[in-house]
Amino acid sequence: MGCPNVDSGLAPADEGLLSFSRLMTGLLFAVSLPWFGEPLPAAAASPSGFIFINTSFENASPLYWEVDAANLIHVYLIYDQERSSPNRANGHWFFEVQAAPNTRCTLVLHNFDNVWNGRKGSPISDRTICYVSEDARTWRLAPARKTDDNCLRIEMAIRFGSLYVARLEPYRLSDLEAFERRIREDRRVEITIIGKTVEGRELEIIRVGDPNAAGRVFLRARAHPWEAGGNWVIEGLVERLLGGDKDAERYLGRYCVYIMPMANKDGVVRGRTRFNLLGADLNRKWDEPPDPAVNPENHALEEWLKSRIAKGRTPHLLIDLHNDEGGQLHVSRPNVDLDRYLRNMQRLEAMLREHTWFTEGSTREGFRNPGSIGEGLLERFGVNACVLELNANWIAGLNAPVSAERWKLFGARLCEALFHYFDTPCSP
Repeated sequence: MGCPNVDSGLAPADEGLLSFSRLMTGLLFAVSLPWFGEPLPAAAASPSGFIFINTSFENASPLYWEVDAANLIHVYLIYDQERSSPNRANGHWFFEVQAAPNTRCTLVLHNFDNVWNGRKGSPISDRTICYVSEDARTWRLAPARKTDDNCLRIEMAIRFGSLYVARLEPYRLSDLEAFERRIREDRRVEITIIGKTVEGRELEIIRVGDPNAAGRVFLRARAHPWEAGGNWVIEGLVERLLGGDKDAERYLGRYCVYIMPMANKDGVVRGRTRFNLLGADLNRKWDEPPDPAVNPENHALEEWLKSRIAKGRTPHLLIDLHNDEGGQLHVSRPNVDLDRYLRNMQRLEAMLREHTWFTEGSTREGFRNPGSIGEGLLERFGVNACVLELNANWIAGLNAPVSAERWKLFGARLCEALFHYFDTPCSP
């Protein structure tokens, strides 16, 4: 199948991520040679209209690509690997396709044969969706189809000379930094640095509300870099809590929220899928103290948590936000006294169902995920901890595909769910 030109209206000018992309106009880009005083001939498109796949920007996924004789563009995503295990992961893609204006192209994405918990698996299915955007800010769905050999085939029309392609609407480190600048001066907000990543990026805890409130809830997002949904939920929640209306005051009168907004910053910046840069999975090995040399992100969080416990400020509820293709509340059941914990999880699920669009339910009796943050912190510290997986394709409760705005809506409604969760007096 080739890439014939098609008629299409022009999209708005690219305000995307790269100065390189902004230099493109139509088919050509000029490279000046000062020593000759005139430009080289510009790089022209191939007969199919395709020019290049660009990944030299924040959160872009590592990959290589080639074009076959039928003008199919094959994109080979590069795995990230877990330390001292067979586990490998691909599930994040974010890149820019450059082509002649009004070109239709077909991409085939490869390397989805993952290994998870030592078992072979795949992050794609017949339900997997994909997003495209001219400016890397305003996104729309693109047709995507899983092939028999576990690849993903994506059809797209490139109307203006370039098109960004992503698994989910991206949420980058620069987006978090911009969000923190917007809220930093609010008297109800405190941002505390608790450590650094492998590459030296600062890790923070955002507190919203009165630390002396009766209820204390902790949220973590982006333990796995590809799972952008958690960041959109956190934005929606914080914006709602800071709304300044009577409901927002009611929420903050009952509970205080602590947030680790981006646990795996290095992985997000570098477009990884699951592990930190030294091969540590930030949602594993919580059944033992994290190794500060290999896993400084989890070490910093555990030290912060232990300081809270020492001061009698243990979180009453801990929710770790993730994305997958199921969307359940993951409630682990290790070999500890579970009566109080399971009652609290049942109440949380009921409040999520009543006050948000959550409908997927909880994991079944006997479910275990050893070493996950939910199970590990329950076993070691008695924290009411769980993992909330946000479906990465479809929101059953809204009968609609996922989007940044719908996840922000979930975050806003989560404020009400937490208010009713804390109806009952809390115990650590």
